[in-house]
Amino acid sequence: MGTTTLFFIALGLSMDAFAVSISNGMCYQNFGRRQAVACSFAFGLFQMLMPIAGYFAGRSFSDIIQSADHWVALILLAAIGGKMVRDGIQELRSPESCSPEKVFSFRVLVLQAVATSIDALAIGISFAVLQVQIFTAAGFIGCITFLCCLVGNRLGHRFGLILGTRAEILGGCILIGIGLKIFLEHTLGL
Repeated sequence: MGTTTLFFIALGLSMDAFAVSISNGMCYQNFGRRQAVACSFAFGLFQMLMPIAGYFAGRSFSDIIQSADHWVALILLAAIGGKMVRDGIQELRSPESCSPEKVFSFRVLVLQAVATSIDALAIGISFAVLQVQIFTAAGFIGCITFLCCLVGNRLGHRFGLILGTRAEILGGCILIGIGLKIFLEHTLGL
């Protein structure tokens, strides 16, 4: 897998966390620089650890399905991307309002970090099938997520919820596109 493809996978995966970071920056009354860095670090860490967990789970059966690896990648990436697009569209149709009493806590941080990184677990499984260098890929995903979340937290203060939902839709489209690219490369040799 090339660096450009990995970059777009990392960017696509980070869009959930980016959208949540925008919302955090906008909605929580006690969300300052310290919370923004902690949130970005937690999101990046979980986005890094989940593909590793998925990779080692996927290694146990990757030899069995190696002949269909392009189908697995297409299905997983399309499912993840499709869910992100659907969630983003639903949020555009009925945005949640921010309560001024919302307080950012450690519990909220952990729940958000886990929730936004579940998709990365499935990516780890597809990485096992595609025999990707997992530690390099996971570190790259974690760093991209950390940076995107720092930007998202700051944008939340300035631009609000509209950018957050559109970022999630864009991330979903990126993941679907990468799934199609992998499929076409393996089936047509492009």
